[in-house]
Amino acid sequence: MPRLLLFNKPYQVLCQFTDTAGRRTLADYIPVPQVYAAGRLDYDSEGLVLLTDSGALQASVSDPRNKMSKTYWVQVEGIPAEKDLARLEAGIVLDEVKTLPARARGIEEPELWPRQPPVRFRRAIPTSWLELSIMEGRNRQIRRMTAAVGYPTLRLVRISIGPWNLGSLKPGEWRDLPPKE
Repeated sequence: MPRLLLFNKPYQVLCQFTDTAGRRTLADYIPVPQVYAAGRLDYDSEGLVLLTDSGALQASVSDPRNKMSKTYWVQVEGIPAEKDLARLEAGIVLDEVKTLPARARGIEEPELWPRQPPVRFRRAIPTSWLELSIMEGRNRQIRRMTAAVGYPTLRLVRISIGPWNLGSLKPGEWRDLPPKE
């Protein structure tokens, strides 16, 4: 049976097991041999990472042709209007290629752990939270999409991948899923 781990990747942790620059990596948190990340999460993003020892499962999760939804809570600078959310949903041109349609909606500030270091606070510029779901995972895609509609991302937390979600995992915690899950 393939092994599947759910991990809440903290801010400023590389989504790989080694690093020559001395940054924190998955090896600092996951003492399980022969598992690999199914997809990536940027160094400055937080949240759900799936790890598995199955190449087939890894490919099925990360291959954009399988259109597995990835959902994020995104803190942005400013307060997007409905037309801006509609632009995100329609797809944004990045590197001359339009992204697949997304789901985008404004949400109340979610209950999350404090980030260290904290997100910068500027009294004159309000922030807001969005929930964005995408079916692909281009390099820094969410950050580039929100910037393209005029709302830079301040904090990015992945809360689910397909049927798997972060649940109650705190940053740096992981759990092994039983085979039936």
